[in-house]
Amino acid sequence: MHLEADVHRAISWANGAGRRWAFSLSNAGALYAQFRSEVAQLDQVNWPAVAATDFRPADVKEGKQAEFLVHESFPWQLVERVGVISQGVGSQVVNAIRGAAHRPAVEIKRNWYY
Repeated sequence: MHLEADVHRAISWANGAGRRWAFSLSNAGALYAQFRSEVAQLDQVNWPAVAATDFRPADVKEGKQAEFLVHESFPWQLVERVGVISQGVGSQVVNAIRGAAHRPAVEIKRNWYY
């Protein structure tokens, strides 16, 4: 499953909660990863790579791995949508969040998978 949240709402929440946040321009776990922590720098993300479905070229492969990170934890209430690959997985997610105060939309999003 994939969790979707609005980056600007997440940044606003993190700033208000005193939480550090950053985003990487590639895989955040790589030794060579570059990080940014200003909204004005979001344009440095390789957005065409993030949206690409064919990421065999090295620059696309790297750019597609960009990550948004919040120190310590991320609030469930900011998750706006859960994308799943199948109805079966979607049913499991709906059952898992049934008693939760916040229940984001659960949608089959096969195009989010490779």
